[in-house]
Amino acid sequence: MATAADYSDVLGPEYEQAHTTADPDCPPPWLPESPLVLNLLANADITAIDLAPDGSNYTFVAQLDGGPAGKWLGIYKPRRGEIPLRDFPDGTLYKREYASYVVSDALGWGFVPPTVVREGQHGVGTMQLFIASAHTENYFSLREQRVDDLQRMALFDALANNADRKGSHCLLGLDGRMWGIDHGLTFHHVPKLRTVIWDYQGEPIPEGLLADLDRFHTDFSGNGAAGQALAALLHPVEMEALVQRCRVLLTERTYPLPGPWRSVPWPPL
Repeated sequence: MATAADYSDVLGPEYEQAHTTADPDCPPPWLPESPLVLNLLANADITAIDLAPDGSNYTFVAQLDGGPAGKWLGIYKPRRGEIPLRDFPDGTLYKREYASYVVSDALGWGFVPPTVVREGQHGVGTMQLFIASAHTENYFSLREQRVDDLQRMALFDALANNADRKGSHCLLGLDGRMWGIDHGLTFHHVPKLRTVIWDYQGEPIPEGLLADLDRFHTDFSGNGAAGQALAALLHPVEMEALVQRCRVLLTERTYPLPGPWRSVPWPPL
């Protein structure tokens, strides 16, 4: 995966400023918590794209120029770059990437980097904020120290029916936060949970996370903002399956057990 050092000539002083700001009430526009970041991702000029190595689908590092807001990087995943799969409908992975951001945001967990759907050099796709991370860290090195973060991520994966949570999809940002990426294989209506995070199987879900899940279910069932956004991204059958998974988690109040299918992705990292 690309690191910030690979693009230091593009980021320049904006990168240093963003990670050394002394004013948390006024974050630089390219930080995840900035109220401007989604608009910038959707509308900033894409000045260049570079193909990222090692992806199953075509993934590009996009150089973004926000004018007065400065330059930053985004991860661009165009629909046209999706490799057809046997079990997921063609041309839907970018929608699932965006749906994952919608759900993470609605839950108040915010571990999926800000993501939008927009046009790029290769057509419509997602543009996700590039997260500068410690490239030597992943789930396997973080599992003992970041239990709260991983409990949220494990519950999200159960809710979203994530079929591909590899260890490298868990990032430790240079901002000290833990991030989850690569959510294209989510929200299938058939159970497919496949993850390396089985640490909590059968254990009680923390009460705070259940409260978040209950609030999400109320918003979703009441045609709130998250439900409306997801309805434009997912098939009605997938929407109903999402509701059902949420109800089961709220009723059973425990993390799920591995299914009869292959429940760990390969390769795991």
